[in-house]
Amino acid sequence: MQALWMVLAAFLFASMGVCVKIASDFFNSAELVCYRGLIGMAILWLLARSQKVTLATQYPGMHAWRSLVGVASLGAWFYAIAHLPLATAMTLNYMSSVWIAAFLVGGTLLAWRPSAASPRPALQGPLILTVLTGFVGVVLMLRPSLDQNQAFAGMIGLMSGLTAAFAYMQVVALSRLGEPESRTVFYFAVGSAVAGGGAMLFTGVSDWPGWQALWLLPIGVLAAGGQLCMTKAYASAKTQRGTLVVANLQYSGIVFAAVYSVLLFGDKIPPIGWFGMALIVGSGIVATILRARAAPGAPAEEH
Repeated sequence: MQALWMVLAAFLFASMGVCVKIASDFFNSAELVCYRGLIGMAILWLLARSQKVTLATQYPGMHAWRSLVGVASLGAWFYAIAHLPLATAMTLNYMSSVWIAAFLVGGTLLAWRPSAASPRPALQGPLILTVLTGFVGVVLMLRPSLDQNQAFAGMIGLMSGLTAAFAYMQVVALSRLGEPESRTVFYFAVGSAVAGGGAMLFTGVSDWPGWQALWLLPIGVLAAGGQLCMTKAYASAKTQRGTLVVANLQYSGIVFAAVYSVLLFGDKIPPIGWFGMALIVGSGIVATILRARAAPGAPAEEH
């Protein structure tokens, strides 16, 4: 069942991407982040209440930092969805696994101090090769599928995966302190609403489009639903093998996004673009497996 829960989560996140892309015709990225946060706050408050989980926390600073980097990732991802093919934006955000692998390599080397009792750490060849493969996939996917006007959006999409990696590592730190998932996600929703509202002071507020504003509702609902399904999937995985299966099935979201991209939006992705996408998915899966061995309890991509 945990596999089905994760596939459902991936489908919901990809469907949220569709709603974001449509709503981007009427609202800017700051507004979308703010409204998603407001809707998420309501849903997570109800969930926490039903679970009898108090929202008071002893770690406000850690939640603030998680929200800061998480909102930066979310805003960058929404911007990429608005200006890139949906499959491209989704794939760039899923680069977070590869970024985390890069952090593991770099962190190991930075933490090493030369001494007789501490030999130089192994170079972790498979992990380095995985990271390089992921970035080759990025080059192949972006060059053929983006024109000059989309190059900036491509870089923003890549940065969404980078900042997402920081956010996921903070989620792990909070979980190790015993913070419930619903509380962590609630404060992320609060941060989204506050940061998005603050950004609207600079980006401006769009004219209310009428019934098209209803697209805002499924963005928040699908995001919360995807998060809950993902949480259920990991909670149902009782073994390390089961956890790895669940973690790798998250990449089915790219498949759903590609289908949406082609069928709903008529996006044209050349063969080399598909190959680059496949390299990113493959490197992400390998990075997830290697990450689980090197650092058990590494974060789950939550999108």
